[in-house]
Amino acid sequence: MDDREPTLRQLGEFPMIDRLVAGRRQPEGVIVGPGDDAAVVAAPDGRVVVTTDMLVEGRHFRLDWSAPRDVGRKAIAQNAADIESMGARTTAFVVAFGAPQDTPVGQVQELADGMWLEAGQFGAGIVGGDLVASPQWVISVTALGDLAGRSPVLRSGARAGSVIAVAGDLGRSAAGYALWHNEISGFDDIRSRHLVPRPPYRQGVAAARAGAQAMTDVSDGLLADLGHMATASGVVIDLFGAALRADVDAVAPAAAAAAADPWSMVFAGGEDHALAACFPDRVPDGWRVIGTVRQGPPAVVVDGQEWTGPAGWQSFD
Repeated sequence: MDDREPTLRQLGEFPMIDRLVAGRRQPEGVIVGPGDDAAVVAAPDGRVVVTTDMLVEGRHFRLDWSAPRDVGRKAIAQNAADIESMGARTTAFVVAFGAPQDTPVGQVQELADGMWLEAGQFGAGIVGGDLVASPQWVISVTALGDLAGRSPVLRSGARAGSVIAVAGDLGRSAAGYALWHNEISGFDDIRSRHLVPRPPYRQGVAAARAGAQAMTDVSDGLLADLGHMATASGVVIDLFGAALRADVDAVAPAAAAAAADPWSMVFAGGEDHALAACFPDRVPDGWRVIGTVRQGPPAVVVDGQEWTGPAGWQSFD
């Protein structure tokens, strides 16, 4: 860090905001961007998909592990994945950021650069937000999405006789966390997957177009999030262990180094932000079948048996 670089206290709120928005090009559909009391975003469908999520320093990220750019990318990715899971295209973000007054402005700039880098992968922009003093970094993101005339894909549409499929990887973030937490070096790709998730952008729309009956973002863990789908739909979801073997094999070396169970990472590890969906028969390109749906009291089982290990993230544990 350059000691000559000003802090948030020294620069001030509005000059900092001016720096963050300077030179940014808003995507099509943003009618009024930053600079007024509120932004204006087109809603050609007549409906807007909205989600919001927060990241709190020390709980959802650590600045001794993550660069500010990584934190920015993660904040955008986890919100975009929620829009994707509804079968919509993410169009815009509103970001509120709190940080200590002695935070160097360069770190805030780097955070914003990471956000714009991630949003640019799918053609979205950051249209407004807020900047406040806080004892620690807190990032609150609201994402907006467009359904393009389609019905939203809810958790409640899974039907007996259908298949469960996923797009994206499972267990990588949990494996990366185990490596960081235990101070194990190496495994650079796995470690990076905890810092910056890789949602399967555009696969939510692809799933909706292919007739997905139900869909969810895998943020809290595969079993936990499919459990919400099973409960909402009133069905049993039966996962195929063999279909998840590739994910288990991918994290097994890191799990062994951390003395952890790779199956638990795949079943219960969240924050990969893969998508899981229910299809009546064939699945689109980019998706793989991992289970089936049958009648019965709502539950998620593995090869017909109850999973006795951890099921996923709990916010207040």
